[in-house]
Amino acid sequence: MSTIAAISTPHAAGGISVIRISGENALTVAEKVFFPSSKNKRPSEMNGYTCAYGNICDGDTVLDDGILTVFRAPNSYTGEDVAEISCHGGIFITEQILRLILSEGAEPAEAGEFTKRAFLNGKMSLTQAEGVMDIISAGGKAELCCASALKEGALFRRIKTVSDRVLRLLGSLAAWVDYPEDDIPAVTNEEINDTLCYANKQLDELLSSYDSGKILRKGIDTVIVGKPNVGKSTLMNLLSGCERSIVTEIAGTTRDIVEESVRLGDIVLRLSDTAGIHFTNDIVENEGVKLAKKKLGTAEMILAVFDLGAEISEEDISIAESCKGKNAIAVLNKSDLDQKFDFQSISDNFKECVILSAGSGEGAEKLAEAVEKIYKLGDIVPDAGMIVNERQRACAEKAKNSFSEAICALASGATFDAVNILIDEGENFLLELTGERASEAVVNEVFSRFCVGK
Repeated sequence: MSTIAAISTPHAAGGISVIRISGENALTVAEKVFFPSSKNKRPSEMNGYTCAYGNICDGDTVLDDGILTVFRAPNSYTGEDVAEISCHGGIFITEQILRLILSEGAEPAEAGEFTKRAFLNGKMSLTQAEGVMDIISAGGKAELCCASALKEGALFRRIKTVSDRVLRLLGSLAAWVDYPEDDIPAVTNEEINDTLCYANKQLDELLSSYDSGKILRKGIDTVIVGKPNVGKSTLMNLLSGCERSIVTEIAGTTRDIVEESVRLGDIVLRLSDTAGIHFTNDIVENEGVKLAKKKLGTAEMILAVFDLGAEISEEDISIAESCKGKNAIAVLNKSDLDQKFDFQSISDNFKECVILSAGSGEGAEKLAEAVEKIYKLGDIVPDAGMIVNERQRACAEKAKNSFSEAICALASGATFDAVNILIDEGENFLLELTGERASEAVVNEVFSRFCVGK
């Protein structure tokens, strides 16, 4: 493979920038641009895990001074020889040094190419590589914990345990079918059934973790609904930590959907503040109401806001009924007022109820507790392995379906040859999940979502 280079730190001014070079000629390229202050060793003569201070030069011109760090294959991130130049963190100087490195024989790295090479060189599984990207994009403690477990191989190990047991069964079946004349113990229906039921039990548990994994990774699509002037925009501003929505005593000031991602405890909510749901003759406001109702129907979670200081209305009842059977939290706002609102009459429509004052922030911490209860986030054990993206879910689902078909075929009296084909199909999906037998298209798709330099 060619020698590649890219800036691995953010494209912004900072204290330092790091330019990574990886490949067979990484140290040769580094030697052409980096000149250690100590004349004892050239970069190509440096040991792995060592650093040198020196100048980065374009011919006789010194561009900058910095540090060169050397990693020797196979003990590097990519499994290849790697040189990393740490220079001052100006955008212009960093780009100048990268341009110099490329002029000396390196090629620009593609998105995620360093991690892709780590995968191709056996330094990590495909699921671990996905964990690397999740660590970079983690927006909260829970998400980081989940991503770290993925990178450390929690999901790979769990799938590998299932895959190895299925492979042993396939080996026994192949030997028994292909060499009937040899004295090989027969594979029993019970042995096949036990292995496949074990595999499906493990896959069922993993698939049940998908929603939680997705929430930790991407957050929850959440809509704030309620009739006008109940405090929806005030709640939005409270959770956002800034004046994101217009707040006045005049009803109907929010006419469009205002969106913001906020962190609630360890979870990210992708919040949408909507127009107050009520009947209106105002054409523009009515369009806002339509958008609010549409968002209410598609959101993953609903925060339905009610005014504790007002009598319950038909609009409140209608909103509550729209929340029935959904992941909905009743937010009883304005807790500082005398309570006139009859919540008991609509309580069956909600999974959780929170009393707070969006204006003062009192009681806001209870909202995070309610979200955790609904999604059972306290039960998540990332180190046990969990599915966090659609690619992983699809592979696990397909493997389970193949094993289920094999169980049915076995029960109906199908030949071992036919059952073996279905089991082999399921095993292939497990190997695709881990990346051990993933197609080039699948691998390219995974790494296309990475940033350049990682």
